[in-house]
Amino acid sequence: MTDEALQVLVEDISCKVFKKNFRHVASYNKRLRTTGGRYMLNDHSIQINPLVLEKYGMDELIGVIKHELCHYHLHLENKGYQHRDQDFKDLLRKTNSPRYCRPLVDQKRKTVKVHKYECKSCGLVYERKRRMDVMKYRCGKCTGEIRKIN
Repeated sequence: MTDEALQVLVEDISCKVFKKNFRHVASYNKRLRTTGGRYMLNDHSIQINPLVLEKYGMDELIGVIKHELCHYHLHLENKGYQHRDQDFKDLLRKTNSPRYCRPLVDQKRKTVKVHKYECKSCGLVYERKRRMDVMKYRCGKCTGEIRKIN
């Protein structure tokens, strides 16, 4: 779908669902990574992530457009347009718009390297995400010396 077709779709959804005209620019933005779309406060444009259409299809795209149009129309009416505002939540419910976009990137769990230390006296094992200087610290249980193990 081209930017022109997206513009027509956004204008059509705005007229049918919100009964108001969309008089600004709607376009795709490939640089969006984690969000489905965004409404720009300064120029009132709407940018849509093209991955929404590729990954989830037209229904999800229409949901994202309706969500962004909620921001758009409320902002122009000087009402609460932010996610936390009650006006925004009410308009989402009224227009059957989604509150959040489905995830666009696969969440990769970072494996964190764990550094293990042991007290020479009592044998207490410490696990830390960051390395520590064993000459600087003592055991919190018995004040014995600490050594790195792995």
